[in-house]
Parts: sequence; C-alpha cells; structure tokens
Amino acid sequence: MKKMKLVVVGNGMAGIRTIEELLKLDTSLYDITVFGSEPHPNYNRILLSPVLTGEQTLEDIILNDRSWYEEHGITLHMNSTVTRINRARKEVMTDDGKTARYDRLLLATGSKPFMLPVPGTDLDGVVTFRDIGDVNRMIEAAGRLKRAVVIGGGLLGLEAANGLAMRGMQVSVVHLGASLLDRQLDGAAAALLQGSLHERGLEFLMERQTEAILGNGQGAVRGIRFRDGGELETDLVVMAVGIRPNTDLADAAGIHTDRGVVVNDTLQTYDPSIYAVGECVSHRGMAYGLVAPLFEQAKVAANHLALHGIGRYGGSTTSTKLKVTGIDVFSAGEFMGGADTEAITLADPVGGVYKKLVIRDDRLIGACLYGDTVDGAWYFRLIREAKSIGELRENLMFGESSIGDTGHSGENSIAGMPDTTEICGCNGVCKGTIVKAIREKGLFTVDEVKKHTKAASSCGSCTGLVEQILINCIGGAADIKPKSEKAICACADYTHGELRKAIREQHLTSIPETMRFLEWRSPDGCATCRPALNYYLMSTWPGEARDDTQSRLINERAHANIQKDGTYSVVPRMWGGVTSPSELRRIADVADKYHVPMVKVTGGQRIDLLGIRKEDLPAVWKDLDMPSGHAYGKSLRTVKTCVGKEFCRFGTQDSTGMGIALEKDLVGMWSPHKVKLAVSGCPRNCAESGIKDIGIIAVDSGWELYVGGNGGIKTEVAQFFVKVQTHDDVLEYAGAFLQLYREEAFYLERTCHYLSRVGLEHAKARVVDDAANRAELYARLRFAISFEKDPWAERVEQASARREFENLTA
Repeated sequence: MKKMKLVVVGNGMAGIRTIEELLKLDTSLYDITVFGSEPHPNYNRILLSPVLTGEQTLEDIILNDRSWYEEHGITLHMNSTVTRINRARKEVMTDDGKTARYDRLLLATGSKPFMLPVPGTDLDGVVTFRDIGDVNRMIEAAGRLKRAVVIGGGLLGLEAANGLAMRGMQVSVVHLGASLLDRQLDGAAAALLQGSLHERGLEFLMERQTEAILGNGQGAVRGIRFRDGGELETDLVVMAVGIRPNTDLADAAGIHTDRGVVVNDTLQTYDPSIYAVGECVSHRGMAYGLVAPLFEQAKVAANHLALHGIGRYGGSTTSTKLKVTGIDVFSAGEFMGGADTEAITLADPVGGVYKKLVIRDDRLIGACLYGDTVDGAWYFRLIREAKSIGELRENLMFGESSIGDTGHSGENSIAGMPDTTEICGCNGVCKGTIVKAIREKGLFTVDEVKKHTKAASSCGSCTGLVEQILINCIGGAADIKPKSEKAICACADYTHGELRKAIREQHLTSIPETMRFLEWRSPDGCATCRPALNYYLMSTWPGEARDDTQSRLINERAHANIQKDGTYSVVPRMWGGVTSPSELRRIADVADKYHVPMVKVTGGQRIDLLGIRKEDLPAVWKDLDMPSGHAYGKSLRTVKTCVGKEFCRFGTQDSTGMGIALEKDLVGMWSPHKVKLAVSGCPRNCAESGIKDIGIIAVDSGWELYVGGNGGIKTEVAQFFVKVQTHDDVLEYAGAFLQLYREEAFYLERTCHYLSRVGLEHAKARVVDDAANRAELYARLRFAISFEKDPWAERVEQASARREFENLTA
C-alpha cells in the first residue's frame, strides 16, 4: 500500500514526541518529513540552563540524534524554515527553496520570545533565552563582558541570571512585579527564594518598569532606563519577559488562530488535514508552556494521525517543579488560595523550608513548596484525583511517608500508585508506560528504562522512583547500583567512597575547597551533598575542618527536633537513663513555666518536652541546666540500661554503671547516622541490647558485645562481635568499632547497612584481631570527641550563638 505523506513543521520536543508516539502505533502508514529551523537534531529545551552554566553540553541534551531519524526512515531537513503553506495544493515551501507535499501536516512551531516594545531592542548585546543559539550568544558575551541585566524575574530570567553569574558576570534582575516567579510561587516562598539568590550574588530591582535600552553610540548596549527616570549601566541585556505562540505560518495560511493555533480535542485545526501540538496551540482558550501538557497532546495527535480516532485531549492540570541555583521549588493547582479556601502552612525561614497546602471542601486543590519538594508528586496526585483528604489531613503536611509504613525504600508505595501516575515530569512518562516497557522489553536497568521510555533521562530527580518500579516489577533481578557505586548527587560524579578518599589524600578541610578541587558542577552544592561533605570533612580532620552549620539539617542547626506545628521537642540527657529528684523538679518547673503541652517518657529512657517555641529554646536549656540529649543528631543518642546486679536478682554485672560510663565516653560523637547503645545486666536482655547499634550483655565471666542491630522499619538483630572481661575493654572495643564506622561508613548509612556492605569479618579483623589498630582507632575517637562541647551550654553562655533564635522573634 502506498504510504501517505506526513510533514512536520518543527523539530522540537512536541513535534518529535508526536512522531515517537505515532511510530509506536503504526510504522507503515506515513513517509515522514521533518523541517527544523535550527541546525541541530531534536534536543531537550528545558535543559538549556545547565548548558548555559557549563554543567552540560549540547550533545548531553540531544534527545534524538541523526541516526534515530535514519533508523526510522524519517527525512530530516535542519536549518530549513517553512515559510508558506499552500493548503489547496497541500504543499509547504521553505526559505531555502524546498517544497514538500503532504497528506497530513503537523504544526509544531512552538513559541517566540516576547520583546518589550521599548527603544533599543535592536542594539548589539540584547538577547533572548529561547534556544541553543541564544545560549551560545550569552556564553560568548560572558567571556568578554562584565555586567548583565536580566529583564524578567520568571523561571527563564532566573535561570539566565544564574547561568551568567556562574560564568563570572555581575548580574542584576529587573522585575516588573513585586515578587519573583509570581506564576509559580506565593509571596512567602518567593521572598525566601529572592533572599537566597541575593545571598548568592544576584541583585534584584523589583517593581521597576524598563522604559528604554540605552546605546553607547556605536550600536552596542550601555545601560537601561526605567520609567521613574533611573538608569542602570550594563553590557548585556537578556530579555526574559515571556513567550508568545508562534502562529506566523498558520496566520499566513489562513488557519484560524486566537492566541495560538486553535485546535479541537483531537488536536485538529480548522483544516482537517492539519494538526497542531505544543506551545503554538490554543486549546479551549489555553496555551501551555510546560512539557507534560505538550506530551499529552502529542499522544492524542498521534492516535488520530494513526487513524485510530479514539484519543481526546481535555486539557491539562499542571504542576511546576523547578530547581533554581540548587533550590527546589514546586507548585501545583490553586496554590494562591482564595476566600473559600483554607491553607495549612509550615515555615522555617532559617532552615530554608516553606510549605503551603490549599484545601477546599475537604480536598487538596493547590500546593506550594520551597526547599523540600520530595512530596510534590504525591500532592499533585491528590490534587488531580480530587479525593477527600479527611483521613490524611492530620499528617498531610508531613508527606506521604507519614501516613503509614511505606515499605522498605518505598517499593510498597510505588506499588500502590495507579498506572496513570506521572513519574517523570520532564518527559511526561507515567508509571504504566515504564511497567509496560520493563515487562515487554525485558528491561533490567535504569539506563535501559531511560533508553526505551525517556523516564529519568532529563533532570534525573525521578531516578529513585524508576528504581523502585524496576524492583517492584522484577524483584532481585533488577540491576540497581548500590550506594557504593552511585555518584553522591547530580552535583558531582564521585561516589561516597571516592569522595572520602579524596578528602583524606588531598587533605581537604572545607566545603568550598573540596568543591573547587573536585570541580563540583554546582558552586553551592545541594541538600544531598552538603551535609555529607560536612560530615566527611569533620570526621576526617577533627580540629582542622570547621563545622559548616548551614550544611546541617534543621534539627541539628536548632539542636532540637522540629515538630509538625513548627514547635520543637527538647530531650535533656539522662546518663544511662538515670535521673534524680532535683533534675525531675527542674523539668517540671520548665514544663510549667513554658506551658509545655506534653511531657513524655521516651523509648530511650529519657523525658521529652514537646511543643516548645524556637525562641524559647535557649531559655529552656538554661533553666533545665542539663546537657543536650542529642536526640536530634546524627550522633550518639542514648545508652539504654537495665538496673543490673545492684537491684535485680538476676543481674550479673553493674549494667547501669557500664551504660553511664559508655555514654559519658561517647557523648558529643558525630557519626554517619544516629547511634544507639544498650547494656543489659544478664542474658534476659531487658535493655533490648539485641536491636541496638552496639548491644552489650553481661554474663558471669564478663561482657558480650553485639553490633549492627536496628529497631527501625526493618528490624535487624545485632551480630555477636566479641566477648571481653573488663569495664575498660568494653569502652575500648565499643569505641574502636564506632570509630571504624565513623571512618568508613557513608553518610546516612546505619551500622547494620555498613556491616552489610563491608562484612562483619572486616570489622572483626580491624578491631578484634588487631590490638594495635584497635588502640589507634580508639585514640582517634577520643581525639575527635575532645573538640566537642555541649551545644546547649554554648548557646546559653554565648550571645552570638543565640542570635539565630532571637532573629526569629523579630
């Protein structure tokens, strides 16, 4: 059968995605010809920013190289712009003299950057930020010019500003509105973003209207002038004030347009032979600029081009997940709220976290997240499904993991997601598409999933979800790289092990020095790599490496555990779980004085004061006059004890005294993850020593040490490590094992996972079988702890250390 001719005008993401969807349905229906104005194959336009910053190259963001077109028999004309459509003859003509006939025509002409109608836009040094040509112009300018002004505080403007700043330019952002990203963030989140970007070197001129771009008399930019008469000198102006659907070709051909090429629910224009997809389209009065809606359109258009005729596009509910200079922001739905809505908010300006959930009629209708966007996809799903959140409301703010056991590594959670759940927002790939590809094509790795579905092939933030789907589909056959083989994050290619080795061998002692030496892609790192770097530096070079408090998580910065209502819990240390009447009286007085709503005994034999305001923390610590319990830290938490032989008729040793000695020996010890110990006075094990990182059980002839226990989501029974005779032996063997763990474990790796990776025999060989090495390990631990001070006492004594708490009151 003779094939029909399909001509695609536009070699961008929407047009080529339509072809990919069409080829899935029928490869024999059309001879396909693609015209693209740019001299490049199809590339991922949303990754232009990493190219501008130098983190990626054009080759890195190519979605379909030339060979893909050849493999599918597609004729590709690059650098060739279609200038005319002859609808009567069903032909298109190009600016370089080509003519092509069509039976079906697909318009995917995208959008054009909007230029402010002010004098001077034709000067040398005025650029837009729309394609790889614009990026190359900015890179070239950054190499010879010093100052840049970006007009527009939207996403494109901020990405351009960040990219130019990273290339060494002095950058000012001029914005007409009162807040940045005013289509994606509410005022509170926008203020946090602006403050953070200002700290990173960007200047902002808000609510300023540009009146003219000024020339230097030689055809080049020298500055801009505002409506209020003020001027700002600059060498480069980036115009990032929005986009408009590119309808020039459709208008010239007499195709109906109205703020876009008007299409029906099948993506068909008023000419039944012509379809349109992407940013050039106006569907039910809406034009979309995000990737996910364009891909939804592509799927429906392909269905009709394949003559199946069953797909319909009903519009898109959109969400926005962005990363601006390493800061995660997310918004979806009606996040601004209104008179008939209620909002739940959580704000921690110091910690850089803001969350706002908007509810109407017991349903989540909008979400705005800043800093912590982990649950963005879950909130988006709740918004789209419009289900009642009545049962979830109490824990809604704290994310999906707070509503129950999500299973180990989230596999159970991913199993419960419907097939329509979007996993990869960059490429619009749903769970069902990934599952189908895994099962039908026999995929075993994330790279194979990327190749066949494009999921996780752009920003990579969904890689973890894709891994969980793989595990859920094929179980142990999934070829998932362990943490030891993965890069620490997207900021660098180094594994945790390689990073620790570099810090040790190169004697690196600060985060900036480490990032410079290892050529970090992002100058500020991210919330994943900075805490890990800080721990590795501190544990490798105690006394030399300075603790970067801004790289610690919020609980460690506040030295208390933040609760769901924004208050904190305070847990003073009780050595070995032992307290006294005077301590209990002080705790009771504090509870009364500060109106503490709940006083609770913890599982670690301590007392937790819940509901304390952050600004009251230093005063509470002063009134308690007790050491910090470090209940918030990646550090020694507790040493749980039973009463031992002093009171118990079964006790064989002084377990309480042993526990107190251990706790005082290890207090102040920072570690890759939290560490808990227990000492039991006899094998009846009332202190639950069998599920602690180090469990010690007294026997008639001495002490048995067990390591690697865990009582968390997946209970791990501790393994027998060694039997020793004396009190001092317990201190040395336990300390040496913990120092080995501190030196070799990866950040956020519990002792059970560390031992699973290196093997118990390795730890025994270094600690039990090698007395000299054991002594050295223990000595290094004592040396590291010698620099630590009680954080509560420091803040009580030093006004400067209390400042972060006092500032919140202002």
